[in-house]
Amino acid sequence: MSLNILFAAAPERWAEYEAPLRFALAEAGLKYELTPEVGDASRVDYIVYAPNGAVQDFRPFTATKVVLNLWAGVEALVDNETLTQPLTRMVDAGLTEGMTEWVTGHVLRHHLGMDVQIQGLAGKWASKVPPLARDRSVGVLGLGELGQACAQMLAHLNFRVTGWSRRAKEVAGVTALHGDEGLMQVLRSSEILVLLLPLTPGTENLLDAGRIAMLPKGAVILNPARGAIIDDTALLSALDSGQLDHATLDVFRTEPLPPEHPFWGHPKVTVTPHIASETRPGTAAQVIAENISRSEAGEPLLHLVDRRAGY
Repeated sequence: MSLNILFAAAPERWAEYEAPLRFALAEAGLKYELTPEVGDASRVDYIVYAPNGAVQDFRPFTATKVVLNLWAGVEALVDNETLTQPLTRMVDAGLTEGMTEWVTGHVLRHHLGMDVQIQGLAGKWASKVPPLARDRSVGVLGLGELGQACAQMLAHLNFRVTGWSRRAKEVAGVTALHGDEGLMQVLRSSEILVLLLPLTPGTENLLDAGRIAMLPKGAVILNPARGAIIDDTALLSALDSGQLDHATLDVFRTEPLPPEHPFWGHPKVTVTPHIASETRPGTAAQVIAENISRSEAGEPLLHLVDRRAGY
């Protein structure tokens, strides 16, 4: 019997995902019907999902076994009371590699002072040699799949990397801390701070004025996680006062970032348009197919979301 799989994401994504999904499902030996049309919701076995699609009410999907999110973030889903089916989030090799490359590139950019060199020195020969990576402290808030990958890459480059997570973790090559005291230790030592936390009620506005003030004077913040983790007003104030030297931001409370937002014109802010890491159809399709195979075999799902924790 064929499985009924619904692709419930933005319509333009169907053209990108159809072929990779069909290939991955066939490679997994699954018999299936894959469609972007809901049809009879009560016959849908699996939903490949993104929050920007048409499906918001999951109650008609009475036979659906798992909702497979295409995004790493699930904050738009965990509070949906109609979603009673198991929910998985996307963790795939392409997404992880993309995030690692973005984070590493921008950490090196700020570490080496490349902005000044690229923009020119206004005719002045200002020979400022950066420290070696082993003399630069980098903090990573969030030690999930993405946080661990980024922290370990930076440690491989000899940065002094300290990471923080809500629960205790061990990460090779990284000083891993947890709890309130651990968070304060990471903040106080981080010349460059990378945010890779999920957005939950516990992380919203985590980086407020008080915590930003704990960072070493002249620190840099990179945020490729979620915009609401930072208090925007506190961030701008810290940049204006010199407490922070720069903020490179890939995510924002409102996206696209409105043209009138002060981030656009601020000389100490770099805006990138939510490109730090994108789910790649080829690798994401493999994760989807594996999770459907696991579900059909009665095996544990990969990347199952803990609704209480929010990720």
